[in-house]
Amino acid sequence: MRKQLLSPFVPFLMFFFLYSSTSLAQTPSPAPSGPTNITAILEKAGQFTTLIRLMKSTQEADQINTQLNNSNQGLTVFAPTDNSFSSLKAGTLNSLSDQQKVQLVQFHILPSFLSMSNFQTVSNPLRTQAGNSADGEFPLNVTTSGNQVNITTGVNTATVANTIYTDGQLVVYQVDQVLLPLDLFGTAAAPAPAPSKPEKDVPAKAPAGSKEDASVDASGASIATVSFGAVLIAAISLKI
Repeated sequence: MRKQLLSPFVPFLMFFFLYSSTSLAQTPSPAPSGPTNITAILEKAGQFTTLIRLMKSTQEADQINTQLNNSNQGLTVFAPTDNSFSSLKAGTLNSLSDQQKVQLVQFHILPSFLSMSNFQTVSNPLRTQAGNSADGEFPLNVTTSGNQVNITTGVNTATVANTIYTDGQLVVYQVDQVLLPLDLFGTAAAPAPAPSKPEKDVPAKAPAGSKEDASVDASGASIATVSFGAVLIAAISLKI
């Protein structure tokens, strides 16, 4: 009797269990709880170990969190993956001073919230946390082609791959290259050398003992010999 009562419910129970399992698997993981924390966001996304380490060592992570949690200022963060850092020339990060590392991280942060649609109408060059781009040291220009967003630094060009996180105040975009500032990685053109002045032609002096001196000496010796001979003849004539 019990088996007969349970048999109609068995298919229903199996369907409910399978539906619940599938729904739980498709539910996206929630954002980190508590105050906004940029490193927690990057850790949850994965593949941003190098960027997290740079943000912590330069204390830029604390700066970002303070700005987000104590003001209404929006921020846009471009996050290069670990593979992006690995593609840099060996020793690139180690060759930078502490101040240059701060500037490198700040170059990936915009002091305003920019959604993907904002990139279509934004004015170039963009101002970053590294400084004003008007002096040409930290230029950051955005170009779009359909839904693709490219970021040009004057040294290289990166593409926005996807949106990692957004809450209306902070947006974090994954980019496929490390953004290299012109001030740190650009090579200034060497100034052209000044044209050399043509040297004036100076007539060369005849060296001592040259043929000209020899001819002068020879002619002088001949005149002296003739004069001495004339005097000698005159003296003999007087005696006679």
